[in-house]
Amino acid sequence: MDIVAACRAFVAVSGHGSFTSGAAAAGIPQSVASRRIAALEEHFGSRLFDRTSRAVRLTPFGQDMLPTARRLVDLADAMADDAERARLRPLRVAVPEICPPHRLAALVAVARRQRIQLEVRPAGPQERERLCRTLEVDTGIVAVPEATALWRVPLGLAARTAFPAPTVFLETLRTGRARTQARRRVLIQPEDDVAHLRDPVTRAGQSAGLTPAQVSIAPSLVDAAAAALVSPDLLLCSRQQAEDFALHWCPIAGLRLVRGYGLAAGAREGLDQLRTVLYADIARCLGAAGDGATGDRPRGEAG
Repeated sequence: MDIVAACRAFVAVSGHGSFTSGAAAAGIPQSVASRRIAALEEHFGSRLFDRTSRAVRLTPFGQDMLPTARRLVDLADAMADDAERARLRPLRVAVPEICPPHRLAALVAVARRQRIQLEVRPAGPQERERLCRTLEVDTGIVAVPEATALWRVPLGLAARTAFPAPTVFLETLRTGRARTQARRRVLIQPEDDVAHLRDPVTRAGQSAGLTPAQVSIAPSLVDAAAAALVSPDLLLCSRQQAEDFALHWCPIAGLRLVRGYGLAAGAREGLDQLRTVLYADIARCLGAAGDGATGDRPRGEAG
């Protein structure tokens, strides 16, 4: 017996003084209300209603049981409300601020269709780690080395003009003796200002004979992209970013650079949803190779 449903029928009939009206109020047929109340009477071993008269009246036992039945129905309704609120509680996720807004909007829309109330908070790599550390978000998509990454984004150099070869050699950026020759810089955007990306680029530049000023951290992605659009400077970026800015993209010869992303520790349910249901959509936001729709997915997590 569903005791909550039986108590709901009991409360409705007692409040209306009629099986017909009470059943209608409870949204069930009269026969169902009668069966449920009969089952409740059998369960407790005593009658709840006096059915000898035309009017339905509570027996003394029914009068004693009615307050408890009401509390049980109220608690069941409150529990249903709490469950709905819990289901609608947003899953707060710190995401890279380089994710294009239209792709983030598509991600949130897909999540809602899957009954996941996703709330994204774009931020830089250091800020994402702080948000996770201070529990201001439930989890975060954080920068990690390629070996432990869930999503991988190959990096290369982007320029306003096409590259003459399928790969670009950093040695070709060395300045000549003529003072009038412009120094082509490699601009690192803030998203890649992390040790496992910044340091290899810096060392490669030194090995290629570039001056320290030729490998620099840009104030923002917009600033770096603007410089690449109006000067010979090169932007270190993903292929997707280069396409978004209408720049030509080329991998760096002899240097494998991969922007890796993992999930910071958070609510297990939230991590599972991001790793499975929304995996490919997150990959599209990040510009991961192959949109992340196929391929191996590492089991490790960051943080």
